[in-house]
Order: sequence, then C-alpha cells, then structure tokens
Amino acid sequence: ISRFLNVRSAWGPSLSPDGSQLAFRSNISGQPQLWVVAANGGWPQQLTFGEAVTGHWWSPAGDRILYSVDRGGNERVGFYLISPTGHAEEELLAPAEAFRYFGNFTQDGSAIAYATTERNGIDNDIHILDLSEFSDRQVLLGSPGLYARSWSPDGTRLLLAETRGEAGHNIYSLHIASGSIDTLLRPVEEASFRSLHWAPDGKGFYLSMNMEREFSALAFFDVDKRELKTIESLNADIEEVSLSGNGRYLAWTVNDGGYSSLRVLDTHAKKEVAVPSLPQGIYSLNWAKRSPVVAIHVIGPQVPGDIWTWNVQTGELNRATTSADAGLNIETMVVPTHHSFPARDGVILHALLYLPPGAAAPPLLVSVHGGPTGQARPVFNGPHQYLLSQGVAILDLNYRGSTGYGKSFAQLNDRRLRENELWDIEDAIAWLAQEQLVDTDLAAIMGRSYGGYLTMAAVSRMPKLFKCGVPVVGVANWITALEGASPDLKASDRVEYGDIDNPDDRAFFKSISPITHVANVQAPLMVIHGANDPRDPPTESDQFVRAIRERGGSVEYLRFPDEGHQIRKRSNQIIAYRRIAQFLEQHLEIEDDIK
Repeated sequence: ISRFLNVRSAWGPSLSPDGSQLAFRSNISGQPQLWVVAANGGWPQQLTFGEAVTGHWWSPAGDRILYSVDRGGNERVGFYLISPTGHAEEELLAPAEAFRYFGNFTQDGSAIAYATTERNGIDNDIHILDLSEFSDRQVLLGSPGLYARSWSPDGTRLLLAETRGEAGHNIYSLHIASGSIDTLLRPVEEASFRSLHWAPDGKGFYLSMNMEREFSALAFFDVDKRELKTIESLNADIEEVSLSGNGRYLAWTVNDGGYSSLRVLDTHAKKEVAVPSLPQGIYSLNWAKRSPVVAIHVIGPQVPGDIWTWNVQTGELNRATTSADAGLNIETMVVPTHHSFPARDGVILHALLYLPPGAAAPPLLVSVHGGPTGQARPVFNGPHQYLLSQGVAILDLNYRGSTGYGKSFAQLNDRRLRENELWDIEDAIAWLAQEQLVDTDLAAIMGRSYGGYLTMAAVSRMPKLFKCGVPVVGVANWITALEGASPDLKASDRVEYGDIDNPDDRAFFKSISPITHVANVQAPLMVIHGANDPRDPPTESDQFVRAIRERGGSVEYLRFPDEGHQIRKRSNQIIAYRRIAQFLEQHLEIEDDIK
C-alpha cells in the first residue's frame, strides 16, 4: 500500500501578480511544504522545510509569500513571510495558544487582516497587521465564528463573514477608520455566502449564494443599493467564484454530479469565453493579480492533484505541475459510478460506487465522509484505490445532510433529525444487497471526523451489519465533544446540533452518542486519532476504546502524538494505512497478501 501513499500531489495554487510564477503546496518531501515553479511548468523549488504548511498566499506586491504553520496539527497557526527565492524569511506571528484565521491582503499588499482568539480564547477579534512597519492592531472586538474575508479596492472596508451553522453565514462590512459595522446580508433563513470578490470599482462584490433557493447561484451584491442580483442559477451548486485582477474575467465552477465544470465570462464583451479541455475532476481557481492568467487545480480519480495555468487572452494552457505517480499507472485507477436510491422514508440518497475490475460479488467497504455538511466526490484516494486493486468494492455514501444535492437535503440531519442519517447507512446496504453488486455479508465501514462518529454509531447501533469498523478522529460522546470543540466549531454547533446546556438537547445527544450504546459493539475495531486534534479531542477515541476493552471487545488503537485532525506526515500515513489494510484483509477475508 505504500506505493499508493507515495503518489504525490500539488494543491493550493497561488500565482505571482504578473502570472509568471506559481506557489503551491505539495507532499513531495513527506508532509505539506511550500514550493514555487514557473507558471508554464518546469523544475519546482522547495521554499519551506519545517512543520507542515497549512496555507499560503502570494502578496499582491509580488515580493513575498505569506504562509501559515501550526505545531503538530493543533491548528493554532503562526504567520511567516518568505521571498519567492526562499532566501529571505521573516516571522510575523509565532504560533501560540490562540487560533488565527488569515483574512487576505490589502490590494497593494501593504497589510493583512486576520481573526484571532488571542484576547479570551473564544471570540474572533479582527486585527490588521501592517507589513511595512510590522505593527499589529485590533480593529474590532469580535464574536465566535467571525472572520475577515475580502478588502475593498480602496482599503477602507473589509467584508466579514459570521458563521451561522456549518453551511450558513451573515455578511458585514467593517469601515476601518470608524470601526462601524454595516449589515449587508443577514437572511431570516440560514443561507450560504461564499467566494466574495470585490469589483474593481468598489461598488459591490461577486459571490456564490443560496439565499431563498435550493442550489447556490452566481450573484452580485451592490453595496450602496443593498441589492443582490442573480447572474447565473442552475439546478446544481455554483461553488467557487473567482475574479481576475482587473475585473474583466469572471470564472466560476459548477458541481456537476460531483465533478466540476468551469465557466468564464468576459465582463467587458458580456459573453462567455471558450474553456480549454481539462482532465475530469474537481477544480479550484486562482487568478494572477495583474495578468489574465488563472491557475486551475484539478483532482480526480485519475488525477491525484496537479495544477494547470491558462492565459485567457492568448488561450495558452500549460500543465505547471506533474506529480510523481510512484510507479503506478494512474490511468488505470477505478472511476466511480453515481447512484441514487430511496431510504426507508422515501428520501433519495446518493453514493459513488467503485467496483474492482473483474471481481464478482466483492467484499465491501462503506466510506462515510466528514462534515457532516461535506460531500463524497470523485477524488483520488490512495488507500481506496489500493483496496480496489485487492478486490474490495467501495461505496462512498452521501447520506442525508450532505452537500451538493440542494439545501433541503443538507438540512435533513439538523438537530433532532440527526439520528435518521444512521439508518441511511443501513438502507444503503439493503440497496446494494438488492442490486447484487457486492457481497453485503462481508462489509466494513470506515470514516474520518464526522464519518468517524458515524462509524462508531453504526457498529454500536447496528452491531450485526458490519464485520469490522475503522473510526478515524471520531466522536464517541457528543456531550464531551461539543463541550471540548474549538471556538470556531462551537460557533456553528448550536445551529447545526443544538444547545447541550439545554436539558432536552443534552438528553438527545446523550441518546445518540456511540458511548451510550458501546455494550452492543460486536465488530472488531481499529481506532485512529491524533493527540493534538482540536476539533474532535483524542479523549473521544480514548473513552470508546477503554469502554470496549473493559467489556472484552476487540479493538486496536493507533494514537499519533505528532498529528491532529488529519494524518499529514507520510511516515505516519504508511504506519496507519498498512495496519488498516491488514485489519481489513483479515476481517473481509481477502486472500491476497497485503504488503
């Protein structure tokens, strides 16, 4: 399996202002680091060599790249500036106990905005850091779940987004000089407002939004008139919106059955631009500040993650990165098929089904994504592709509450409806049994984060359904998990889950917690957790493992001291997934040796 884990990838495109260079992150060295390459491709240069880099942004001034780093996955980042050659580096803010969230550069690159919990560990205050004087000032006493998003072109205003559940927001405008706040978008019903990009004249901003609609649309908000105008609306989510530096080209991606399609509008000519042929996958975008060049990150089942650059005016398309395939033929990786089927209450569920070539009635791994407002999409997953090569089928389930299928579907597991998503797993197994595509008597379940909770819940509430389970950074006890969550999660939890200080809500979440039903667990488990996880504390896995062992159950536990909510280091990934592969081989009765 180590070959599949050694497949490299590149992500996080950030172009230099003139569009000639591309900064990106890659796991080439064994964990995410910052690299730079010519935008038309070539030999990349590694810039950072320390802890895993969690984010990066090329300054509009062009002379520096800002990047963020935490300590061992604890998500409490520091900020650093580095030159594009890597020869000069400065520490802006060292990692501390505070959570910090980057909020973008001013248009000239002279300052950044960011949110931080430094004052009291709970509220996100808004700060401005002047990069010429290295002076830091607080401009707004904030609240939980408040983030800086986008500067106006003249630098006088800053758009702020306030968390409203996992998928909803309120949008405000902060006037820097006066400190006054204007409420721009605060709908009665929860709605999502994302990808906020100011027009060059400062009269308003483009965005993706699903206010008063099922799917996110492309829109423009006129700040003076307080008007939200829809530009493009489909029966699918318009996800990422991106605007070229001079405002001429407006690009957006559409979630088309899990894959992305790309659209570009020439706002001067008022007509769409023909888009070049790109590999099938999921796209993310970044424009150069002073050039008609856009970087497009692509990831799909047969593209582990690489970046293309496209000059919209000349039509020139280049593959800027070509990641190593570890000796595997990536073109032979299994591509899933999309399926929809009814749950017991008539709700239509969705899933991606990966079938191993040539296998008749193969054993099954049910994969449950995190979020819960996430979506199983057709990306490259090394461990999954390895298991497919060993004859294991994979069902990547979009249970109720998943995104990509409309706002109503995404809200079907909110608060007291949460338990229903668990029966979706059972109904997916029943559908597969009816279709006779796999051997549902040989089924395992695996998930990370919220999917880790669902894995624990499935083996404790439906103990005979699975031969084994692999919960990764999951939740065993909703009471302790919601009490111990990081500040940004707590800001959304009361909308998404409920108030555990309310006796009725507390009783409900105790009733659906896997730890409450741990005595029912029969399937062997392999539990994975990072000791520095600020989202789902490792005590969640600790208590579940302890309870199973006290009852004589079978459980293996891998607890990584230098990881957080994700396993980022390749050396740890190889340890974890070798053990997971051996565990699944044993319990799904796979005959081939797993190495």
